[in-house]
Amino acid sequence: MVVKTQRKGRSVTGLHVGANNVKRYFPKDTSVIELQLDHLQIQCGLDPDFWRDQPEIHDPRLCAWLESKHLHAKPGRTPVPLAMIPAGKNSFRLQPVAHPVAMHADLKVKHAASPAA
Repeated sequence: MVVKTQRKGRSVTGLHVGANNVKRYFPKDTSVIELQLDHLQIQCGLDPDFWRDQPEIHDPRLCAWLESKHLHAKPGRTPVPLAMIPAGKNSFRLQPVAHPVAMHADLKVKHAASPAA
């Protein structure tokens, strides 16, 4: 699933998961999930409003990791998308999503460098 960084004011406050992802990936009886952030594993509590009108994950360690990876939205820009990949029961691996424009440019370079047939 694709989630986005969330920002309030000048700092990253967590992840916006989205209502559709909540319905699909998070059973209502889940109160804690595990996030794998590179070599770090953390457990994050889910507020009751997570299933209602605030599909967001907040944790100071998550925010620090996002800031350290520069995975935060800059003021006036859209939030940064991240892949949140299921990795077991109530467990997810978080990683950056490759930017489609960068992938397209990379393919052009590879194609131009290949010898003509």
